[in-house]
Amino acid sequence: MHVRHTELPENQAQDIKTLKSLAPFLWDYRGRVALALGSLLLSKVANVGIPLVLKQIVDALGKTDTRLVLPLTLLLVYGVLRLANSLFNELRDAIFSRVRHGAMRQVSTRVLEQLHRLSLRYHLERKTGGISRDLERGARSVSSLLNYMAFSILPTLVEVVLIAGILLRDYNPWFAVITFGSVVVYIYFTLKITEWRMKYRVTMNATDSRANTQAIDSLINYETVKYFGNEQHELARYNASLEEWEDAAVKSQTSMSALNVGQAGIIAVGVTLTMILASEGVVAGTLSIGDLVLINAFLLQLFIPLNFLGIVYSQLKHSIADMRAMFDVLELQPEIQDRTDAIALDVGKGDVRFDRVSFAYDPERPILHDVSFSVPAGHKVAVVGPSGAGKSTLARLLFRFYDVDSGRILINGQDVRAVTQQSLRAAIGIVPQDTVLFNDTLRYNIGYARPDADQAAIEAAARAANIHDFIVKLPRHYDTVVGERGLKLSGGEKQRVAIARAILKNPRVLVFDEATSSLDSHSEQVILESLGRAARDHTTLVIAHRLSTIVDADSIVVMEAGRIVEQGSHVKLLEHGGLYARLWELQQQEESREAVI
Repeated sequence: MHVRHTELPENQAQDIKTLKSLAPFLWDYRGRVALALGSLLLSKVANVGIPLVLKQIVDALGKTDTRLVLPLTLLLVYGVLRLANSLFNELRDAIFSRVRHGAMRQVSTRVLEQLHRLSLRYHLERKTGGISRDLERGARSVSSLLNYMAFSILPTLVEVVLIAGILLRDYNPWFAVITFGSVVVYIYFTLKITEWRMKYRVTMNATDSRANTQAIDSLINYETVKYFGNEQHELARYNASLEEWEDAAVKSQTSMSALNVGQAGIIAVGVTLTMILASEGVVAGTLSIGDLVLINAFLLQLFIPLNFLGIVYSQLKHSIADMRAMFDVLELQPEIQDRTDAIALDVGKGDVRFDRVSFAYDPERPILHDVSFSVPAGHKVAVVGPSGAGKSTLARLLFRFYDVDSGRILINGQDVRAVTQQSLRAAIGIVPQDTVLFNDTLRYNIGYARPDADQAAIEAAARAANIHDFIVKLPRHYDTVVGERGLKLSGGEKQRVAIARAILKNPRVLVFDEATSSLDSHSEQVILESLGRAARDHTTLVIAHRLSTIVDADSIVVMEAGRIVEQGSHVKLLEHGGLYARLWELQQQEESREAVI
């Protein structure tokens, strides 16, 4: 019992918090919200007026002491009220439509903006399939929530107040007591049962997200699944999650049926008691037939929408639960943020310096230890070493995807932590080791470096990267769609697109992170020439695996286990006979064996 009482207030507090998070997105539409509420009130006044006029019509037609006269005026008023009710309802819908869809658009845009603001660590740890499903449900729930509030809950509450006021003013107080009491009991019952059955919805959401994550992962890793023949294994995992979802969904629907039966029972008792009381009044002569018709019409108008209020409230709770995951993302604080006094980077000639840099992704597993080296303006410096030496981490730190644990990274004498991330990344171009492309055209992917670039500039960059001739041989040329993550292109073709993109950006500082690792020897030589042209007069940091690609570097930094163990030119390092010389010898032997094969 103690657990249940502590969970319920917590859930309610979370619901209120979620609704408060939505409020700022409605503020831009406050004028429309006011107009919609005004239309809502007028529609309900007209709707409540219909039974009042109907009572007058029935009483006028029921008179026996005078000649029967057609109450034309009352009938016209009745028709006008019916039209007004419909008119103001539609006007409310039309006015509020912009609020619903506009808020949904703003929330969706804000969430995507937040996802782009969050740091690399978050995106490496997140599950794409699950979060995409959470955000999809959350965006839909914004529109659903506002729809339920404006078109179901508020209209019903306004009508309850108006009807209870009329009954209390003109009739035996017991009519208002029974009506209002039935509503209170109904709402209390609905709230309690809905809170109890919400756990099934939470389970449904969790298992649905998990199943979607598994499905997306298996499709992203399609080739790996095929390599190991694990189609049935993936289907079994997916089906197991869906079985959990199915079980929770069945329990959710069963409990919904129990809720509906209880709601129907409360309504039946309220209507029966009210009609008995009204019938006794007619028999006693204190109420007319018109009064009986009026009270019956009031009850129909009140309890018919109230009968759906339970379903609406359940859907409202579901919408809030769906929104919660989305707003939780908005509350996350990016690991890397601009300082309040951050300024735009003055890149100057673009000299780069790593000054006693230490870093660890996990405190228990340090990656870099007191790393210091410089890349003078206009020079080419290469970083080499065995796998796991921390080479690619240098590029991530330079882009400030992470902050160093100690030491500093300087560009033109400015600490990268003291400048805005936007200006920092605008000054650096990169050709990554693993090039991932957008599921769009080659033109879009190359032009992504400069969205305002014209076709001539895009083609010039493609020529410099030695991919233009390949593109023009394709049936759709630059309009060829590359597929999700660029899967329709080979590794070398993707890397050349990345090189073209970096050339088009034309930044002061260039980073090549094993940029030729996916190319054959012939293509590698062609690309190296292109890279040489692109790097001319630029500050260039090359992270290399193949030592043959960096023999022309002004300086070579040799790393092992996160530390710099050697530094110098290609010739001097070979003369030194250390780690670099051993790596060079090993690679020469490998290339010799490949040449023989």
